[in-house]
Amino acid sequence: MARIVVVGSINMDLVTTVKRRPEPGETVSGEKFSLVPGGKGSNQAIAARRAGGEVGFVGAVGDDVFADELRRVLVDAGVGVSRLRRAHGPSGVAAIIVDDGGENSIIVVGGANSRLTTLDEDDLEAIAQADVLLCQLEIPLPTVLQAARHARAHDTTVILNPSPVRELPEQVWAEIDIAVVNEGEAAQLGAALDAVPHVITTLGADGAIYRGPDGITLPQPGVRVEVVDTTGAGDTFTGALAAHWPDGPEIALAWACTAGALATTKLGASASIPTRNAIERLLSR
Repeated sequence: MARIVVVGSINMDLVTTVKRRPEPGETVSGEKFSLVPGGKGSNQAIAARRAGGEVGFVGAVGDDVFADELRRVLVDAGVGVSRLRRAHGPSGVAAIIVDDGGENSIIVVGGANSRLTTLDEDDLEAIAQADVLLCQLEIPLPTVLQAARHARAHDTTVILNPSPVRELPEQVWAEIDIAVVNEGEAAQLGAALDAVPHVITTLGADGAIYRGPDGITLPQPGVRVEVVDTTGAGDTFTGALAAHWPDGPEIALAWACTAGALATTKLGASASIPTRNAIERLLSR
């Protein structure tokens, strides 16, 4: 199994389903409300584990009512939590609205994730021993840079999902081996991605496309499923990609597209992440 360390966020998702999302200033009636553990880091860690990786998580929860449940969902998924610390104050939360078409709008409040401001020696040792480091941008950027630099110094492959998308300094891009972006993020980041050797752009239902260091592109078709909720699809894609990156880009893309498609067939981010057996069954069709 690939050894993966995820340095990232963990949130409680407050998910409301509606027939259609409200316009500015408008109130609409919701159909259902759920509390679902999530956060890009946690979702990607669980996805990598369920896709077959050996995964450890570096992050922070608060000291509120959500903290124990957020830790439990990682433990139940088989993700290592020895580097998950508890910070004073609230855990991270995300308010999510999902409409009848499965499209979503999300507001994230960082909470404890914002207080993950440095990595200690044990965190860095875990990164050094991993095959892959996986990061996102829901934690402080200096922490992402610290993790990536340490990984590169110890021949650990660095995957960055630069979301929520923002302009990043050149010193960050210089430490990244693989960037995973959606079409909107790719357009916003533009030429900055040229500095990254491997870039995977997700295309929703149409799959994904890979661009390698030689400039050659490899398309991966999408998998047709009945969409219920797209909230966790990108994170599931990224986690599965990380789990299978050591097998080569073509295999990793196939796993990622299949896992991402399956993630849209259920409501909620972490609850929708498919198991390895489910992914393998669909891959074999």
